[in-house]
Amino acid sequence: QVQLVESGGGLVQAGGSLRLSCAASGRTFRTYDIGWFRQGPGKEREFVTVINRSGGSTYYADFVQGRFTISRDNAKNTVYLQMNSLKPEDTAVYYCAADSRNPWSGAYAPGYDYWGQGTQVTVSS
Repeated sequence: QVQLVESGGGLVQAGGSLRLSCAASGRTFRTYDIGWFRQGPGKEREFVTVINRSGGSTYYADFVQGRFTISRDNAKNTVYLQMNSLKPEDTAVYYCAADSRNPWSGAYAPGYDYWGQGTQVTVSS
């Protein structure tokens, strides 16, 4: 079993940056692909990005448009989401999730096995 804890959210002005972290418990962290999803106020949960187990492959939602970068450090059991050029529409609760399927679930949220509690990101205009 994997427990995920997100951190790094907060309030930032439009155009600013934040780095989110997703820390995982357990020695099997490197056997999971890790995805980030978000849910804005009054919106459905949506896929943001995913990174595979080795960190060698990533996939992003179109709206990211080169502004976000996902990375992982398996020695630290942590995945990072660097978010630059933030926009008010990026305001949401951001969740990380762990996926054990092969091939990966990618943007398919029901395929993920474990979810964190989320961290709030608020971008002011």
